Amino acid sequence: MEVSLHFQKVPATLTTHPGSRTTSYLQAGDALAAPALPDARKVVCWYFINGLDVRSAAPAAAVVVLGDSITDGRGSTTDQNNRWTDALARRLQAAAGTAHIGVLNQGVGGNRLLRDGLGPNMLARFDRDVLVQTRARWVIVQAGINDIGTRIGARKQGEAFASPADIIAAYEQLIDRAHTQGLQIIGTTITPYAGADFYWTADGEADRQTVNTWIRTSNRFDAVVDFDAALRDPHDPSRLATVFDCGDHLHPSPAGFVEMARVVDLGLFAIPAGSDKLPVR
Repeated sequence: MEVSLHFQKVPATLTTHPGSRTTSYLQAGDALAAPALPDARKVVCWYFINGLDVRSAAPAAAVVVLGDSITDGRGSTTDQNNRWTDALARRLQAAAGTAHIGVLNQGVGGNRLLRDGLGPNMLARFDRDVLVQTRARWVIVQAGINDIGTRIGARKQGEAFASPADIIAAYEQLIDRAHTQGLQIIGTTITPYAGADFYWTADGEADRQTVNTWIRTSNRFDAVVDFDAALRDPHDPSRLATVFDCGDHLHPSPAGFVEMARVVDLGLFAIPAGSDKLPVR
């Protein structure tokens, strides 16, 4: 799919997605009807558009993925659409019982549950990016590693950082807000990151284990996907397995993204035939 835009005058401020891992083509003049843009300048970035609604002849639904750079696609390959959400979308489309379900990627690089960073925190953007999305029925939350890892910078600045109790309280808020709007909410465990020396600390690892234990055992989420168990090195569970590591020891590789999508149980998204309970947003 391609989307073309033409502006009579370049806006003073541009809305962009520099982590798109997708090429845009910039061409001077009005080239909306041009079949090709051989002289266009290539930029790995998206501009202006932050979502698309797709008309469906049959009842449809959406799963929203709220996440950080792991969901945004850091570690994926430019123009290959091999983020874990892309792999999940392909799995859903390939199965007859879930082919009517779309995946909305609401990953923001550097995003945290509790504090702003390269964008508003997840609690602040939950209404806009999840609750008001058309036909949203489920939300998967992939979050927490930045709340834990940014303690190194916080300590240097003499600032407070999120504790396990803080992170769990944020999850609790998201759960309650999703349920109030009739959405199922699926939690995911925080993935290993030892070796990412700009982020990893021994106490951060202990906090990751504490939070993951709560995610697995609290029964507060409607379901849990254990990304930690899927991606960790069996010989050193604090690290990503080599095949699933993009090289920075924090973000999964394309193979890791495939594995993340593989361990999501598609049965979580089953809708009985003739169900009248789809959201009407």
